[in-house]
Amino acid sequence: MFPTTLSYIETQQIAVLGAFAVPIVAIVFGSIRRIAMSHSREQSRREIAAYVAEGSMTPEEGERLLHAGAKGSWRDKHCC
Repeated sequence: MFPTTLSYIETQQIAVLGAFAVPIVAIVFGSIRRIAMSHSREQSRREIAAYVAEGSMTPEEGERLLHAGAKGSWRDKHCC
């Protein structure tokens, strides 16, 4: 009644592995993306602080730049 050939069992195993592999890969790459974004955000904050410290930029300009990409901004509401 039920096919029990080796190829049928292998096909089922591949389907089950694929069903688990796709979400795991998505989670891993999502985590890597968040880490990269966090790292680049911190690097930008350091660079802005350096410009303010050397006098190339006023503290007000630096603060405005730091808050430009803050959560709740237009970009977060209307972008991807």
